[in-house]
Amino acid sequence: MTLLQLEGVSVRFGERAVVDAVDLAVAEHEVVCVLGPSGSGKSTLLRVVAGLQQVSGGRVLLGGADQAGVPVHRRGVGLMFQDHQLFPHRDVGANVSFGLRMRGAGRASYAAEVAQLLDLVGLPGAQGRAVASLSGGEQQRVALARALAPSPRLLMLDEPLGQLDRGLRERLVVELRGLFSRLGTTVLAVTHDQGEAFALADRVVVMRDGRIAQAGTPLEVWQRPASEFVARFLGFENVVPAVVSGTGAATAWGKVPVPAGSPEGEQRLLIRPAGVALSAAGLRCEVVSRTFRGTHVALLLRPEAGPVLEAECGLAGAPAVGDRVAVTFTPAEVVVLPPETP
Repeated sequence: MTLLQLEGVSVRFGERAVVDAVDLAVAEHEVVCVLGPSGSGKSTLLRVVAGLQQVSGGRVLLGGADQAGVPVHRRGVGLMFQDHQLFPHRDVGANVSFGLRMRGAGRASYAAEVAQLLDLVGLPGAQGRAVASLSGGEQQRVALARALAPSPRLLMLDEPLGQLDRGLRERLVVELRGLFSRLGTTVLAVTHDQGEAFALADRVVVMRDGRIAQAGTPLEVWQRPASEFVARFLGFENVVPAVVSGTGAATAWGKVPVPAGSPEGEQRLLIRPAGVALSAAGLRCEVVSRTFRGTHVALLLRPEAGPVLEAECGLAGAPAVGDRVAVTFTPAEVVVLPPETP
């Protein structure tokens, strides 16, 4: 069942469309992450749903009810910002109970519910701690407990882990995913971190210039980017013009195999780094750089013809900078990209 429905939502600042005719549905208990570069409209979209930004056109529906004219505090949504916005003069318990007061809960129930919420987010017994004594990760947990306190029908997160170091972000995103799954929380989150979005979301929405460039499961978006923009936003750089015929494509790197059934003619071709395989024979390249990535080594190769290539290889036997190698291409890692829409 659909909880949130956006129908042709637009936001204009003068002549500029920050959000441009966006249609989006979020189902109950679904976690949707909106990705995009700065200025793509993702945070504005979140503010529209919360009621913090008026629309220039279109409708926002929650539970089927049009939210036009409904104030922020009556929408039944929770919003957690990147900077947490905790009250520094109040302790942890008072920060969390603020969310309960916004719901109108009786004071007698505060203590038990605050304790339960702090336990839920992994901070048991922290009610009396000062906000200034908390680490960044602990502040994030308190902000989450406060946002969850009113039992919002929709929880919205604006770059919730943006100020934390990578190791802590990776741990917390796993915890958040498990927490939302246990609670059955419906979540709309905004982030610029694709790894965070792909780990957290049931569905990913990529925005560009106020419009949705692609929406799908993390696997769908990763395996089949809808455009060159999406591919490059995801970090893929091996994109070249190609002429596709049958199961092969003529490119600046020579003949590249493509999956059967690919559209033919002049196209744009993406080869994921995992599809650039070191071999005994093939396109000759020089290793320009190598970067250790934990589970593999990322290589930057300068071919005899064509632009530089990104490749991946195993840790054992990885070539050194300056080595000459040969590569072939794996068709399963080759994507013929749909043409860009204006």
